[in-house]
Amino acid sequence: MDMNSKRIAVIGLGYVGLPLARLLSTKYETVGFDLNPVRIKELNAGYDSTLEVESELLQNALNGNLTCSGNVEDLRNCNFYIIAVPTPVDENNNPDLTPLYKACNTVGEVLKKEDIVVFESTVYPGVTEYECIPVLEKKSGLKFNEDFFAGYSPERINPGDKLHTVEKIKKVTSGSTPQIGKIVDEVYSSVIEAGTHLAPSIQVAEAAKVIENSQRDINIAFVNELSKIFTRMGIDTQEVLEAAQTKWNFLPFKPGLVGGHCIGVDPYYLAQCAQRYGYNPEIILAGRRMNDSMGEYIANEVIKLMLKKGVQILKSNILIMGFTFKENCPDVRNTKVIDIYNALKEYDLNITVYDPWANKEIVKREFGFDIVSEVPTDTYDSIILAVAHDCFKNFEKKSFLKTNHVIFDVKGFWDKVEIDGRL
Repeated sequence: MDMNSKRIAVIGLGYVGLPLARLLSTKYETVGFDLNPVRIKELNAGYDSTLEVESELLQNALNGNLTCSGNVEDLRNCNFYIIAVPTPVDENNNPDLTPLYKACNTVGEVLKKEDIVVFESTVYPGVTEYECIPVLEKKSGLKFNEDFFAGYSPERINPGDKLHTVEKIKKVTSGSTPQIGKIVDEVYSSVIEAGTHLAPSIQVAEAAKVIENSQRDINIAFVNELSKIFTRMGIDTQEVLEAAQTKWNFLPFKPGLVGGHCIGVDPYYLAQCAQRYGYNPEIILAGRRMNDSMGEYIANEVIKLMLKKGVQILKSNILIMGFTFKENCPDVRNTKVIDIYNALKEYDLNITVYDPWANKEIVKREFGFDIVSEVPTDTYDSIILAVAHDCFKNFEKKSFLKTNHVIFDVKGFWDKVEIDGRL
């Protein structure tokens, strides 16, 4: 396939797909496809609600090679398809490949001979070839590695990070044949400034992705466990970590909530894969259990501090600052702040959640309660800093607190002398 003849389609215009489509459109004719008509409308108006692509960059792309559409017919002239849809887990933490199957059906409608389909969605090894390819074959009537080909290049998007943008993060690539691997690698390397790494197979690339976030999850679980231990001992965990980090090879992980669409999800994909092969992944699942316990743990620590200071518990006013899964980002997918909220609700408290970054309508729809985006005007018995948004750094806490109160800093964001507890 001639590089100059590439007409690229990116399926799924979320946190991963849109930045990639925008970048690819600097070199290729690119169609960004999404089934959400509201999303397509806002993008064509030059606005990205995820805040990953600045309006000027998006408008320039739309004036150039980028088309955003929800019409499958607009994909028909493309020959290089990139599928970048979410791969969540269900309520039982089992991988949910439904969005991936739907995307494959969509691409299968327009797939032609010699076309290449590349997957960016996080999966466990084998999903591309044994789950996705059969759907493409059935829908298109074409035969894999004879009529059409595939690749896998795992996303490495870090939502809210304006330094490590898609073109500045090294990309792993792979193909279903050695020749296709080279073609896939050439496409990505033509726009990725940081370069690429061509893996020897699709399954190696899939495995590399799923262990990246599993490794981070396990490391955070370790420091979360340390935090629980040191808190019982009356030792400040943050001070311990600061001291330990003076050693050149100490890994600088911090305790906290582990949510989002990657770190809090990917280990379950790896765990299920291992179990299919008859192995019970003890460390991976232990890390997940530890990190999933932190929301309730934080809520209980706040209640303990309130009791120690003689702060009234029943009907007390609590302010939770931040609801997104990470700082300076509107993404609320798999946020673990909800665990703090739910645990505190059991004590019959009056809880206000304040987050100027989060979309109030999305939170109401997904979680069933209202948050506030403006600075609250009430006074509170306790403030919990759950997300370290920059706008919270100089928050005038005393103006919103009763005389006897508790301040708990989940992120170690505020000055230690101002707070009563932290992880």
